[in-house]
Amino acid sequence: MRIAIAGATGHIGRLTAASLEREGHDVIPISRAFGVNLLTGEGVDRALAGVEAVVDTTNATTTDRDEAVAHFGTTTRTLLAAEERAGVRHHVLLSIAGLHRVEGNAHYAGKREQERLVEAGSVPWTVVPATQFHDFAAMVTDWTVRDGVAPIAPLLVQPIAPVDIADVLAEVVTNQPLGRYPDVAGPQTQDLVDMARRTHEVRGRYVQLVPTWSGPFDTSMAGDVLLPGKNARVMPTTFDEWLAAGAAP
Repeated sequence: MRIAIAGATGHIGRLTAASLEREGHDVIPISRAFGVNLLTGEGVDRALAGVEAVVDTTNATTTDRDEAVAHFGTTTRTLLAAEERAGVRHHVLLSIAGLHRVEGNAHYAGKREQERLVEAGSVPWTVVPATQFHDFAAMVTDWTVRDGVAPIAPLLVQPIAPVDIADVLAEVVTNQPLGRYPDVAGPQTQDLVDMARRTHEVRGRYVQLVPTWSGPFDTSMAGDVLLPGKNARVMPTTFDEWLAAGAAP
């Protein structure tokens, strides 16, 4: 199959491309690095010529709610409109488990808008909600660390290995559209503070962690809010195995 990946230069995009290429598929990268801009529409029609399916792994880093909604809204509308013109038969969106249980987070608001547009669009779709990735805890402390001290929320998560979710996306996009896919998660529940501590230890970095709800995540994400649903697809790679392999980002 000829499959395009939006967000192709991101971590999950690269892993998904590698998984598809191992199976012999023709992967078309969509990112500004390849001359394709989903905010302006530049190069999108060219990139989708002859494409049968698309995986959207795009991201946004803004912490402003309105900016996040506008960013995801613009890129998703641009992509879906170009897919309709190109006759794309399957749009796969990587989303977040527990997305609709969290109201105060800007990124989650943007992803909800992205889901809404995909579900309302004319291109047949599958939305794949995943839990946080194994490198999420260290990434959060990178956002917040100041002078070696990082506030971090004591979130309860069931993290998944990036390579595992990439394999799921590669599998889903080569099959028929399914609508809303079950949550996809790793095999074990973890505490985000402990995850950050252990990841930094493996990477040889010391960061003083301060558990708090005053950082980028508030109590609306506490308890089991971020855990997968009961019918979740559980992937095999544990957090311990990821650490033992070097905790590569």
